[in-house]
Amino acid sequence: MIVADDAAARTTVPVTLTVNGRPVRADVEPRTHLADFIRDRLDLTGTHLGCEHGVCGACTVLLDGAPARACLSLAAGCAGADVTTIEGLDEDEITVELRAAFTREHALQCGYCTPGMLVAARDLVQRLPAADERRVRFGLAGNLCRCTGYAGIVRAVLSVIAARQARGASPASPSPRGGSLGPVGARPGAAASVAVPVPPATAPMAATAGVDLSGAFTPAHTFTQEFSVPFPPDRVFALFGDVEAVAACLPGAVVTAMPAPDRVEGGMRVALGPIATTFRGSALITRDGARREGSIRGAGGDGRSSTQGEIRYRIDDGAATGSSRVELTVGYALKGPLAQFGRPGLVRDLAARLVAGFAGNLEAHLAGRSPATSSPPRLDAMRLLAGLLVSRLTTWFRRVRSTGGPPTPET
Repeated sequence: MIVADDAAARTTVPVTLTVNGRPVRADVEPRTHLADFIRDRLDLTGTHLGCEHGVCGACTVLLDGAPARACLSLAAGCAGADVTTIEGLDEDEITVELRAAFTREHALQCGYCTPGMLVAARDLVQRLPAADERRVRFGLAGNLCRCTGYAGIVRAVLSVIAARQARGASPASPSPRGGSLGPVGARPGAAASVAVPVPPATAPMAATAGVDLSGAFTPAHTFTQEFSVPFPPDRVFALFGDVEAVAACLPGAVVTAMPAPDRVEGGMRVALGPIATTFRGSALITRDGARREGSIRGAGGDGRSSTQGEIRYRIDDGAATGSSRVELTVGYALKGPLAQFGRPGLVRDLAARLVAGFAGNLEAHLAGRSPATSSPPRLDAMRLLAGLLVSRLTTWFRRVRSTGGPPTPET
């Protein structure tokens, strides 16, 4: 092991700055980072150290009023600056509102990222003129969280912005960074100011890039769902040809464009337990009127996870005169963080709820009534657990009846 013992390493320089409104003067080594200084020398441990490479944002503080990464800022380089840590925002009006919103929206779990997240969120609340989810997500991109999935954090920030707007609170004047949004960075300066464009809301999702919808698709999992409606098959099949009407009947679905008669662009909002996400992408449509069947082949993503799927439908005569039986065969492949929810049992539970809502809305549309507006179905963990227990108990009792006694550990 090599131990540095040179004079330069032991040299200290005097630094005077203001921390949370209190003048501070100390001698520090030139290599001391601001985060280490405020934690070790000033005992302000609310500023957390995570990656120490300027990536995670856990060490975010306000430097002359603008968010900055304390792990990248040298204490000596901050001479004369006004530093505000999370402790200095205890009585701050916006931070008080954010803390309440974080609690209300379940926007924290382990809490390690929360101080830096609150500092960055406060900056957004101050400067955004309206609640805009896309800009809030972009503005918090430099603060990483391993627990929450960000949905609650974004809702909390949006709720505070909306509440302040309703009270007539005006956005703060642009900061020294020129008011640009983006990940928090080092201390602002004329040479370091870089305008980062916010991607447009209609930008295509990266997960769908390069996907050929006309090629063969081999699903990872396949299952079938069916339901009946009290209307003739020809009428039901004709409705399936109206893509926008079908999307209006499917909870969570939205159509944004139809660039061609056989192609549609849009999104699907799905709730998986506490996680809600929106998959955006495109789909290719085929129909066979003679057989009263068709397919919808799609691909999409939410920025981190991607999916490909195909829904094949066939409409036959129902059991009752003048009714229809709709059979849906669903095949899918899911990649990315949400693939953990792609197991057949979970997806089948979600699909059953989707189909139930879709069937009810479809029947209402055919009857001339407006489909009910409903939020996307949500997976119920307790229901899944109960279903698993019932399945296991059923299997156990069958084995007891067939063997004349309870199974041994070897069986």
